Amino acid sequence: MASEHEISAESPVGVFDSGVGGLTILAEIRKALPLENYVYLGDTAHCPYGMRSEAEIAELSIINCRFLIEQDAKLIIVACNTASQAALNALRATYSIPFIGVVPAVKPAARATKRGRIGVIATNQAAQAAYLHQLIADFANDNEVYTAGCPELVTLAEQGQFDGPAVEATLRHALQPLLQRDIDVLVLGCTHFPALRPAIERVVGPDVQIIDSGSAIARRTRTILESANLLRAADTQPGFQGTLQVWSSGNAESFGEIATRLLGYPVIAQHASL
Repeated sequence: MASEHEISAESPVGVFDSGVGGLTILAEIRKALPLENYVYLGDTAHCPYGMRSEAEIAELSIINCRFLIEQDAKLIIVACNTASQAALNALRATYSIPFIGVVPAVKPAARATKRGRIGVIATNQAAQAAYLHQLIADFANDNEVYTAGCPELVTLAEQGQFDGPAVEATLRHALQPLLQRDIDVLVLGCTHFPALRPAIERVVGPDVQIIDSGSAIARRTRTILESANLLRAADTQPGFQGTLQVWSSGNAESFGEIATRLLGYPVIAQHASL
């Protein structure tokens, strides 16, 4: 583990997910904090996390964070709803650097709904987790909230299938139980799902508002870095952007290709031996 004095404002922000989903969070953070350096790890060798036990997810998350800390990460974003729910406490007990978890956007959904009918899609593990049901009890108790596990959407994103007729057909099948409930807000409770957002918007139609956690995580990242005096100083060059390293525990070449399509700029991923 990197010692405290090795971490500075120049150190990268670490981000990890079971695969490409966390890149949707990375995109929002880079938009908000373009000067920061970033290191991203997709644990594709063990994806999907949503089909694993909490103990397995916690163990994998600790290994992922050890790798990011070896890259001198000054803060780590657990850009995976399933890992955030299952592993955040274990990570904070294991390592001393700050962590930010991803929380399904139930609270803003409760503020946004007009009809009091909210849908939440997540992985199977996250959809059934006590954590999600506690969030609903705390922030959306006056609403009808319907949850659905949609592991097939994670598979689509991991395969780089973000749009098209086959994707829409899968989405219609997955979302039909929620749309039958006349929801007017849909929470994307997995970071893979915003990669499919244009297709999701067409399937649910204009009357359903879609909410994810990306912008909230970006704001939280800025707040923590500022309070720890770790925000990277501005560079005088116009259009300057910090560095990005991308790692994958699985096939790095295919991961880089999918990341390039998802982020919209060239990404070369390196293989991480975890």
